Amino acid sequence: MFSTSYLLLIAATIAIGAGATFYVNNRLKRYSSVPVTNGLTGADAARGMLAYYGIQGVNVYRGGEGQDFFDPRSNSISLSPDVYDGRSVTATATACHECGHAYQYAQDYTPMKVRTAIVPAVNAASNAWVFLLMIGIALNVAGFVNLAIVMYAVVVLFSLITLPVELDASRRAMVYMGSVNLPEIERKGSFDVLRACALTYVAAALTSILQLVWLLSQRSE
Repeated sequence: MFSTSYLLLIAATIAIGAGATFYVNNRLKRYSSVPVTNGLTGADAARGMLAYYGIQGVNVYRGGEGQDFFDPRSNSISLSPDVYDGRSVTATATACHECGHAYQYAQDYTPMKVRTAIVPAVNAASNAWVFLLMIGIALNVAGFVNLAIVMYAVVVLFSLITLPVELDASRRAMVYMGSVNLPEIERKGSFDVLRACALTYVAAALTSILQLVWLLSQRSE
């Protein structure tokens, strides 16, 4: 199990994840200290973007620490305290990104619908595949190993579908922020934050693909 190829895989995934995390945190921290000249909080910016696109019935709530997300079940946006009450470039960009998801939902954006539909299968697969793999290897049962790989492929599929959903949400946020006459430095900063955050999803997709390739290579040996 712990072959040289596996150790190389672990090293690669750690390096990719750590590099992406460092870069994203650096961008977020840098622009969290850059105030927006319009004085709007992240919650204000979110409501402004929703109104700009005529999206109705979406509530914007103050969530817990690190809880920035759009919930299609309640058609609502939760923003962490630093974003909800923040008046920084990071707060504005983060809030508008989540509004991008609300915009997708309002337009029945297909990748988002597909991602939402496979969430139950992904939750089951992500919790079970590694145990099936370990059992299959321990008992030398190829059927368990193959089933584990199929389950992990579902997780990879979710990661790949998530990528265009997140990139498109950031694109929608950029279009909005580019249309409301933000000062150049704030617009560039917002775009920088959104591009950096997109990198986390690129890194997640890449590492999941590498893991799947490794699993398939072990199956063929």
